[in-house]
Amino acid sequence: MQFGSFDKIDILDEEESEEKEEEEDELVPDSNQSSYGFTSWFSKLTNRVLTKEDIQPVLANFREHLITKNVASEIADKLCESVTTNLEGKTISSFSRIKTTIRNALEAALERILTPARSIDILRDVNLVNSAQNRPFSIVFVGVNGVGKSTNLAKVCYWLKDNGLRVSIVACDTFRSGAVEQLAVHASRLDVPLFQKGYGKDAAAIALEGIRVAHDRGDNVVLIDTAGRMQDKEPLMKSLAKLVGVNNPDLILFVGEALVGNEAVDQLTKFNKALTDYSASRNPRLIDGIILTKFDTIDDKVGAALSMVYTTGSPIVFLGTGQHYNCLKKMNVKSVVNALLK
Repeated sequence: MQFGSFDKIDILDEEESEEKEEEEDELVPDSNQSSYGFTSWFSKLTNRVLTKEDIQPVLANFREHLITKNVASEIADKLCESVTTNLEGKTISSFSRIKTTIRNALEAALERILTPARSIDILRDVNLVNSAQNRPFSIVFVGVNGVGKSTNLAKVCYWLKDNGLRVSIVACDTFRSGAVEQLAVHASRLDVPLFQKGYGKDAAAIALEGIRVAHDRGDNVVLIDTAGRMQDKEPLMKSLAKLVGVNNPDLILFVGEALVGNEAVDQLTKFNKALTDYSASRNPRLIDGIILTKFDTIDDKVGAALSMVYTTGSPIVFLGTGQHYNCLKKMNVKSVVNALLK
């Protein structure tokens, strides 16, 4: 999809041109003027100061374009406000196109949002925990029903094993029928241990025991599956907050679907709120990072990725791009930005 055409913005409108012609005698430098005077005269011809009137018509088109790419409208508004603030009063060459200047500023703003303030390097962090604390690194996977938590946990397991780490899985979805059996299939295919206690048990206690067993076995990483739960279901959200509070995992990953667009933003926001509201700690743990699934099915409508990162500050750690275990990729920020502005 391309942007609609923008009218060419002339360097000077007709009235300005006439004024310049009337002022020509004043602007032509005297032969006795200093080089500084000539530079000042030349800059008047070649520079212009951007105003809101210059910026807003062009930025309005970009805003509508971002919304078509699934960026939440309120986030598109805030992004445009930020770009306007940064550009208003800026001096640019009259030979520069305003549209190009605004696009470049918007591109830089998008890259800043999608580039995490705190990078998550799982392999580095696993090594640090293993060596400094002599225990396995624990990752909890959370999300709503049907987003593919177990499948993406298995993909992460495959990736970790491919990097030479010993991994085990703990089945803490004691609510959904068939959840433990589904994990058992993945564990068998991946040739990793599965710790499970069946259904109807306390998930926090199962996770705690599973981590202890993994420690005794010398595992590097423990992957903890949890029950899919809608973000408004209080009992299940309390159970999740308890699991996190009791076990204090090293990493909490939210699994969300790129297909649902900004619904995933609402899910993620409410999960964080529940972890805060139901935590017994003064400093409750929140979601650390995001796995965005089905990223290969959304063409260039990648706005949900921007919205989720902007809203929570949590980086996208992995993108799910297919059904196979190796269909897991790191996010390329420049590619996402190009897709948003294409």
